[in-house]
Amino acid sequence: MEVISSVEELKSYLKDKGVGFVPTMGALHEGHLSLIKQSVSQNSTTVVSIFVNPTQFLEGEDLDKYPKKTEADLKICELAGVDAVFLPTISDIYRDNELIIKAPTIKGYILEGASRPGHFDGVLQVVLKLFNIVNPKYAYFGKKDAQQLYLIKQMAGDLFLDVEIIPCDIVRDGDGLALSSRNVYLNPQERTKALALSKSLKRAGKLISAGNRDVEKIKSLCLEVLKDVDVEYFEIVDYEFNTIDSIELNNTIVLVAGRVGTTRLIDNIWI
Repeated sequence: MEVISSVEELKSYLKDKGVGFVPTMGALHEGHLSLIKQSVSQNSTTVVSIFVNPTQFLEGEDLDKYPKKTEADLKICELAGVDAVFLPTISDIYRDNELIIKAPTIKGYILEGASRPGHFDGVLQVVLKLFNIVNPKYAYFGKKDAQQLYLIKQMAGDLFLDVEIIPCDIVRDGDGLALSSRNVYLNPQERTKALALSKSLKRAGKLISAGNRDVEKIKSLCLEVLKDVDVEYFEIVDYEFNTIDSIELNNTIVLVAGRVGTTRLIDNIWI
């Protein structure tokens, strides 16, 4: 497995290769590994990037303490059959006074974008840069970051990028908690409280399976499960992130975000 830090070296290594790409911020867990395994199974060459992107963190967020486990991450990638890991520095990726990408003015500033204004500007900026460096045929993103996934797919279409975005299912621990690099911040009591997020989504799924279609009624019943969570939002939208009044099967996402202690968590289910 190659470990490459230079943009020019990576572009040279990948020239004329059909590439599957998994961009990450490191601290890899089974959720990341599921994306990597899918790419390895579907492509002759798989590249994983590990880069904690500063432009998607807002003031006061956890950039400085974001978990870094580079040695372990490289071992995971090697054992998973990754061909190359791209490990750039901030100066490799960003320039002074550079052009910037802006998220859409509506769907980039709802839900995650409402509570973290400017976050998606940074996400799209770095993903576009990484796409231009790696030039992948396929790029793999988890459904847990559903709004991010939607906006990256929109960017690929709007800017005529020659890459197919592959959505990958959420991976959960045995207790139902969606895997996240931030889960390490939770103490045992907080982790127990955090299970309310997945339980609220499970309740939504059961209500919908029982024939309930009224969005406001479902939201009200699910919020009852979240009494120990500082809820930022519990919303139900269609796959294009439009608000809806009634559940439409195969075109609905139920999303929740909240804080347990000082840790911010998100989760969702696709109906």
